[in-house]
Amino acid sequence: MPVLTTFVALVGIVCALDLVLTLGVVKRLREHTELLGAVRGEPARLEVGEEVGGFDTSTTTGEMLTPDLLAGPVLFGVFSPTCEPCKDKLPRFVEYARRADGGPFSVVATVVGDADAAADFVAELSQVAHVVVEESGGAMSTALGIRAFPSVLLAERTADGRLVVVDDDVALVRPAGLTA
Repeated sequence: MPVLTTFVALVGIVCALDLVLTLGVVKRLREHTELLGAVRGEPARLEVGEEVGGFDTSTTTGEMLTPDLLAGPVLFGVFSPTCEPCKDKLPRFVEYARRADGGPFSVVATVVGDADAAADFVAELSQVAHVVVEESGGAMSTALGIRAFPSVLLAERTADGRLVVVDDDVALVRPAGLTA
């Protein structure tokens, strides 16, 4: 009987410890929810109707890339190799871009982070897009107003020649093309 009493007491202590830890986790989750709510006050990327900023960068193949070199609808994808949602969204982006009107000439993918860590992303994206690898706060991220990953935007030229966002959260589910 003393063994059973000891065992029940031990289980009680473990349950009490578990309860204390769970309450601590719930408290931290509430704090993080409040912090995320404050961050969400700023848009995570350019919004519909906003003009894509200027950039002057080069792709992984050494090609120069500026807004003036892009015509028609342009699909922009911005990813980070340290972002789990990016790893989930990347295959859908590649498939969507593969069917894009204009092919790789109308798709620009940016990988934000260390070049070595970005190698797998670059290998997959270079089949369907102009790929840029940059550090946080680089030219492409700044031009697109990126504050969250992954971000997928669609931009088109206006009558006066400006490159303007027409979709700030591309669903990546349309069967073909980029045209709306």
